[in-house]
Parts: sequence; structure tokens; C-alpha cells
Amino acid sequence: MAARRDPVSRRERPAKPALSRRWIVDTAVTIMRAEGLEKVTMRRLAQELDTGPASLYVYVANTAELHAAVLDALLGEVDLAGADATGDWRAQLRAVLTSYTLVLFAHPQLARSALVARPSGENYLRLVERILELLSRSGAPRVQVAWGVDMLLQHATATAAEHATQEHDPASGDDWNATVRALREADEATHPAIASHLAVLTSGSVPDRLRWFFDVLVNGITRTPVPGTAADTAD
Repeated sequence: MAARRDPVSRRERPAKPALSRRWIVDTAVTIMRAEGLEKVTMRRLAQELDTGPASLYVYVANTAELHAAVLDALLGEVDLAGADATGDWRAQLRAVLTSYTLVLFAHPQLARSALVARPSGENYLRLVERILELLSRSGAPRVQVAWGVDMLLQHATATAAEHATQEHDPASGDDWNATVRALREADEATHPAIASHLAVLTSGSVPDRLRWFFDVLVNGITRTPVPGTAADTAD
């Protein structure tokens, strides 16, 4: 007959760590890295933290806020230095934006979520602060610099989301090939512009295109007055 085991008093069990927003977000990041963003739900998170889902809502309002917090945590990986030997603000800004885009490239599901998720944590604030600081060196009016931050981050996020879809959607390769085929087979008589630009429509590496995209946006931001401002009405 097996020896009887004395019950363990609840008072003698090790106490569970107190919940905190930081612990919740860190656990969510761990789940995302291991299982993907679609697994980062309040229920899955509660299971991992050995608590009930209701306990999490004290710290995170909903799944959308949770995903935004995960995004903010990963923004800590962005290289904000943008180091460049010449100290040129354009090169530094390009480097920061490229780093941001590459962070999203590395987390494809998060890149798509970032199109609607709105981070508001400290890493997001550091990123915005750095872009504002670099873009201000252009000498452009303050309002153009301020509006420009939104444009630059939106473009980088959309680029990363598109890239993520292409890299992880089995059908994306077929879709792209169909697009290229349609361009090549377009009748020159009815689509002369496509025919004349065909050789370069799909040319260029991702790094080269990213650099050009950012330069075009920065040039437009610094040289295009915001409607209704003094610079706009001066024209």
C-alpha cells in the first residue's frame, strides 16, 4: 500500500509573481516569436501567465492594445543612431527608417498589424523624437516636419507589410508572376507608356528602392508647403 502523502498547504506554495503590464507584454512578445502573432490572444496569454483572462484587462484593454504594445516593444530593436561617417542628416534619417522597416520585415505578421495598431509606448516616442530631430535639420517649417513623420512611418510600414505578404503568402509568387506577365504582354499600340517603361518597371533591388523611396518622400516633405500656411499662400 502506497504511503499516504500529506497535503501541501496553499500557504506553503510559492507565491505567483504579481502581474504587471511589462511582464504581460514581454510574455506576449515571447509567444509571438515562438508561435506567431495570431496566437497572441488574451486567452493564450492568460494560460501562459497562469491566470484568468479577466485579470489581464486591468493592464491591457483588448487584443488590439496588446498588439500595439508588442509592436512598441519590438521598436526597441530599431537603430536610432543612424550612424554615418559624414554626419549627414539625410543619411542618418534614411538609416533610421531603413532599420525600422527591417525590424518589421523580421516580424511579418506584426508588419501587417502595424498598419492599424497604434503604439504609444516609450520606444515609439523615441522613434518619433529621433525622426523629428533629424528632419528638423533640413530647415523646413515645423509643420512640414511634423506632418512628414506620419508620412515616412506610414510608407515604411506599408512597404514592410507588402514585403511580409509576398514573403509568407504561398500564392504571392504566382500573383507577382501574373502581374509581370500582364505587363510584358500588354499591347504596345494600346499601352505605349507601359511598353516604353517596361525594362525598368520592375527593376531595382529592395535596398535601392527603399533608399529612393525615402529620398523622394524627404524631398517632398521639405519642399512642399502645408496648405494654408504662410509658405503655401506666398506662392
